[in-house]
Amino acid sequence: MKWLINQLYQYQSKGLELDETLELPELKDEHKDIRDLSPVHVEGRAAIQSDKVTFQLTVSGELILPCARTLVDVPFPYHIETTEVYLLKPTDYDEELEGEIHTLESDEVNLIPAIKELILLEIPMQVFSDSVNEEGAAPQEGKDWKVVSEEENKDKVDPRMAGLAKFFDNRNES
Repeated sequence: MKWLINQLYQYQSKGLELDETLELPELKDEHKDIRDLSPVHVEGRAAIQSDKVTFQLTVSGELILPCARTLVDVPFPYHIETTEVYLLKPTDYDEELEGEIHTLESDEVNLIPAIKELILLEIPMQVFSDSVNEEGAAPQEGKDWKVVSEEENKDKVDPRMAGLAKFFDNRNES
C-alpha cells in the first residue's frame, strides 16, 4: 500500500482501484488490549490530481479483545469508511475537506500508518462477552462476594446508611 508519486501520476486519468488484504501483527505491540487480529481488508479507490490524492477507503476486519468483566476473548468486528487526502505538493489546503489531510515527508504515499491509526481509534473502552460462564473466565463470585448487575443493586440501601434513611423518613412525618 505504498506508491511513489510518479507511479500515482500514471493512474491520474483512470483512477486507482484498491482491494487488498493486509497482515498487521505489529498492532498487537502497539495496543495492550489487542490479543489477536484477523487480516485487514482494504478496498476503495483513489482520485489522483496534480497536487493531491484522495483515497475513499473501506477498512474491515476483526480484533480479539478481553472482556472487561471476565477477561475472556471477545471478537470485535470493525468496518471503517474514511476519506484520506495526501498532499503531493506543499500548498495551502482547504481545511473544510472531509477526512484527514496528510503531508508527505518523502516522495512516497504510504497508507499503512493511516490504516493502523484508524483501527486503533476503533477500539472501544470496554467490550463484554455475551456468556458470563465461559471457560477460562474470571470467577463471578467467591467467599463473601459476587458480581451483581446494576438492576439487582438499584433499590438496595447500603446497611451503613440505613439509619440515615430512617432519619429523613422521621423528619418528613413530623
